[in-house]
Amino acid sequence: MKIKIDDYPTFDKELDKKETKKKTKNILKEIGNLQDKMLAQNKFSLLLVFQGIDASGKDGVTKALLKYCNPVSIKIQSFKKPTEDEFAHDFLWRVHKVTPGKGELQVFIRSHYEDILVPSVEKYIHADIIENRYDMINSFEKLVESNNTKILKFFLNVSKDAQKERLMERIELKKKHWKHKDGDWDTRAKFDDYMAVYEDILNKCNEIPWYIVPADTNWQKTFFVADIVLKTLKGLDLKWPDLVSDRFKSPK
Repeated sequence: MKIKIDDYPTFDKELDKKETKKKTKNILKEIGNLQDKMLAQNKFSLLLVFQGIDASGKDGVTKALLKYCNPVSIKIQSFKKPTEDEFAHDFLWRVHKVTPGKGELQVFIRSHYEDILVPSVEKYIHADIIENRYDMINSFEKLVESNNTKILKFFLNVSKDAQKERLMERIELKKKHWKHKDGDWDTRAKFDDYMAVYEDILNKCNEIPWYIVPADTNWQKTFFVADIVLKTLKGLDLKWPDLVSDRFKSPK
């Protein structure tokens, strides 16, 4: 069944804000505990991919999600325009080298999907080349998961109105001036074009499924992402490792 972004809400009217924020806090603490166990066991890893239009809240949800996690095994990669060196290699070169090792929790703020999204809209790479990248990404993600790495892909579904409000805050609020980029307004002018390409991505690269998250409010976005992360960690066979020592025996 074809995924249509318009079929998914940007705000869930059924959720109670106070109750949801309370649940979220407990979920985040559980994530922290399980992430510690994943680090100690050194068998599994988790890769979180956050995609969404400018001001959809990728940075914010990353910060909120990791509140109770152990920073020792956390890595965060923000993908920007490729450098000259990156352009000289295949488009997945810069991505593969920062996938998580065992025990690690890796976050991609933007990802390999930018190499489909931006050139599709801005039309600086031939369409046939871009089309081939869908299958390449599917194969790449299967390869990553074959190494005991669980991939969770989140599309942060923000409305055009909410996006405008956040972009205006970056102009009007001094503490958010640093986030402002004139280019974000150029991207906003092509909002519908970007959503059309995102629909292609969601449909053609869904072998490892996407989660479409209502992102008009931070509290809902954090709740939906955290709930999925927790369920995923609980689904792994996480165990505290046995004592390894030639001098001491583990107490029964």
